[in-house]
Amino acid sequence: MTKLEAFASEQLKESVPQFKIGDTIKVHNLIKEGTRERIQIFEGTVISKQGGGISETFTVRRVAYGCGVEKTFPLHSPHVQKVEVVRLGKVRRAKLYYLRDRVGKAAKVKEQI
Repeated sequence: MTKLEAFASEQLKESVPQFKIGDTIKVHNLIKEGTRERIQIFEGTVISKQGGGISETFTVRRVAYGCGVEKTFPLHSPHVQKVEVVRLGKVRRAKLYYLRDRVGKAAKVKEQI
């Protein structure tokens, strides 16, 4: 094991949140503004997960004030405090990029019962 691999394995989180593509989640993200810190919640649908190991990321999409907003979060980042699963989605795709073209009810993902 090289020094780089040892450092990367040391930075991995012990408890990785379990969620899939299509799930609606709340991401508790640590925001630093000068000397102050606060936690901001970003709630939306997971449209992609990619990578592996220390570089694994996931993308969350939501519609705010009629405008689509997507954020990509590193899964093992210390700024991602917690990930809560709000509802489970039922999808048949690995990437939900087609939701970018949909508006209103067509942009919803069915709930898994």
